[in-house]
Amino acid sequence: MAISLVTFLRILFGILGSLMLLTLVYTIFSDGLPFRTDLLTPWMAATLVDFYINVVPIAAWVIYKESNWIRAGLWIVLLICLGSLTTCGYILLQLMKLSTKESEDPIYHVLLCHSNKYSVVDKHRQSHVLIARVVFAALGLLMLGTLIYTLLTDGSPFRKELFTPWMDATLIDFYINVTALSVWVAYKESSWVTAVVWIILLICFGSITTCVYITIQLSRLTCQDPIYVALFKSGDRAESRSEGVLI
Repeated sequence: MAISLVTFLRILFGILGSLMLLTLVYTIFSDGLPFRTDLLTPWMAATLVDFYINVVPIAAWVIYKESNWIRAGLWIVLLICLGSLTTCGYILLQLMKLSTKESEDPIYHVLLCHSNKYSVVDKHRQSHVLIARVVFAALGLLMLGTLIYTLLTDGSPFRKELFTPWMDATLIDFYINVTALSVWVAYKESSWVTAVVWIILLICFGSITTCVYITIQLSRLTCQDPIYVALFKSGDRAESRSEGVLI
């Protein structure tokens, strides 16, 4: 019997969350706590910038999903502190909440917020879209500048001495979040060729690609569109407007 998409996603994020937990525990026991100045090399700092820029769109989605601002704030604190472990836990929780009918299109229903916390139509949608475009464009430029600066001042990142236990753990953390973003990209893109190209770019250029991709999606919104419709592929956008909330 062919495995369903929802089952595959539950297994995938369950395995990735377990991998990150084991990596975190192993690295703490083998290399101590990460709060040491000797670990913060230029490339570690650049990797952390890359990591946390990728956390921004995930945090924005969590804010959209959660009906309670306190609960949303707690999830964001966990995202900042525990990274992809929280990402996997949150996605698994959303997948487990799906009904049998919703499981037929799990990514759409996991992305969608059914809450009415923004049930009043916002009259300033256009400014929100413009602000989001500026924010992600600025974050992309920040990462590009960080990458160029670190290359010029500290040389290539492909050096054996840079791969300390905590750098390895950070890279695993980073690429688990990239996997979550890649699932979204694969859902968004109508062509598998295009999706694969974007995913390869995500793997190679990290949050620079994330910011470029999100900025492109936001540029496709009209002045009348709420920001959240950028989450959905074009065929699901009309349905998301009727089922979702307006922000």
